[in-house]
This record gives sequence, C-alpha cells and structure tokens, in this order.
Amino acid sequence: MNAPRIALVATPFGFSSTAAEVAQGIDLTGRRALVTGASSGLGAETARALAGTGAAVTLAVRDVAAGERVAKDIAEATGNQDLHVAHLDLADPASITAFTTAWQGPLHILVNNAGVMACPEQHTEQGWEWQFATNHLGHFAIATGLHDALAADGAARIVAVSSTGHQQSPIVWDDIHFAFRRYDPWLAYGQSKTANVLFAVEATRRWAADNITANALMPGAIYTNLQRHIGDRGSGRVPAELIKTVEQGAATSVLLATSPLLEGIGGRYFSDCNETETVDRRTGTLHGVARYAIDPDNARRLWTLSQEQLAATS
Repeated sequence: MNAPRIALVATPFGFSSTAAEVAQGIDLTGRRALVTGASSGLGAETARALAGTGAAVTLAVRDVAAGERVAKDIAEATGNQDLHVAHLDLADPASITAFTTAWQGPLHILVNNAGVMACPEQHTEQGWEWQFATNHLGHFAIATGLHDALAADGAARIVAVSSTGHQQSPIVWDDIHFAFRRYDPWLAYGQSKTANVLFAVEATRRWAADNITANALMPGAIYTNLQRHIGDRGSGRVPAELIKTVEQGAATSVLLATSPLLEGIGGRYFSDCNETETVDRRTGTLHGVARYAIDPDNARRLWTLSQEQLAATS
C-alpha cells in the first residue's frame, strides 16, 4: 500500500513577496534569532526583517566591522537596539566551538544563511572541500553545538538556505572532498546544497522530541556577494525576469523563520515562499527538489558522516 501523500504547504506569498511583507504583523518580542553571514546580501536583509518583528538578532559574521555597520543600519531603520554582532568562521572548527561555547540562553530561530558558491578548488586544514565545509559542515556544527539552546525554547526553528543548484549533484559518498574526482566548482556547490536539504530532513526527525523543526529553501536568483567567484551577474543563465531583489530573495527565509503557517512543520523544501514539488530529473527551472535531497536514508547517512568528520577534529 502506498503511503498517503502529504499536501504541499501553500501560503499567500510568492515570487515577488518581500521579507518585510512576509514578516508584517508578526511579533517576536522576547525571542532570539541568529543569522549567519549577515554582514551583507540575503543575510543582512533577513536580519533586518527579523529585527523588525522585535526579535533580538545576532549577526554571526567573519567580518565583524562589516557586521557592526549592518547592525547599526538595521537599528536605525527598525528602532530595534537589541542587535548583536559575533565573529564566526564556518570553515574553522575552532571558531565554531568558540562561538557555541560562548552562547548563553535559549535560541528560538537559527538561519543558516552564509555560504560560498562555485569557488576555485580549496580545502580546509582538515582536508575538507571548501564549499562542503562552509555550506554544510560549518552549519551542521553550529546547529548541533547549539542544540540545547534550541531545545530550551520548545518550538525552535532552523532555516537552511539551499539552492536549486542542489540538482547539480547528490552526495558523492565515496569522494565528497574531491580527493579522486577532478574538481568541478558547480558539482561541489551542488553537493553542498544537497547537504543543506538533507540536514533539514534529519534534524527534524532526530530532534522531534525537542519540537525543533528545520526547513530548507531556494531563495531565488539574486545578485549578491555570493557571486564573487563567477562574476557580478551570476551564471548568466537565468532570464532577467526571474532575477529577484535582495528584499524578495530573503522572503522565503523569513517566512520559514516566522510564519504561523509553518508551526510544527519541518523537513520540507520551499521556493518562492511555497513548498515545491519533488522531481526525478533536472527541470530547467528554479523549482523542484530532487528526490535524493529529501531521502531519509541519505539524511541519516549524512548526519552520521558529518558527526564523524567533526569528531576527528576534536
């Protein structure tokens, strides 16, 4: 017998919705949010929208001076002075440990936003491919390191910023870090973005008793610093009418972080503020989540592998 089909989550928002529109009328006073990579682009706009709801927002950034400038701008724009800036380098396990050790009190919203795209071949001191290390392992370490803070809330949410780029590659289990394969920046990016989705699936399952939910998303095609390795106009393959503003690009992240429509819902993948369909081949569009990226067996396997890789650094 086939399992009953779970209805896709639909919302009143869509492609053109902005982060501010999605957050309108939501009051998160007294709640704490953490946004990685919040010194520019989507991270900064996500932090701005969350601050507008009254939440206390921590901007976790590599460039503290840039983060402080963004925090000052957000405070002036929103009137919310409860903004904090902390150093975090997702490719450095020691930096992550220092960050999670210093965190005190509950955490209600974690937005895993920071990332790198299609960079030249590079490996960390641990031998990890740079995009997998930054986009997945670093965020995995942050989430697991802050698990108790997330569990303290009783209804915490994790938002994993993925990409349609995940359709470029599943997890290549036998050679994640390109020790044998010829390095391809887009395959490496795709693999890391698949990992973001699988993390959301397994975190929701594994932490169900703590009422922690995690969802992944495609923000859309937006011109930000993420494109620094491929030119300021991205891949050049996305039609102009499908390019979003930063305010529109941050909308789906903010929706997953704040909307009552997502209460208790996790392990899903969203695009344009709505859950998107599962696909079995690349569609040529910015929609759809590959079946391998939401496969629970893959999710469990990745979680175990991630734990093992991080444990080797301690």
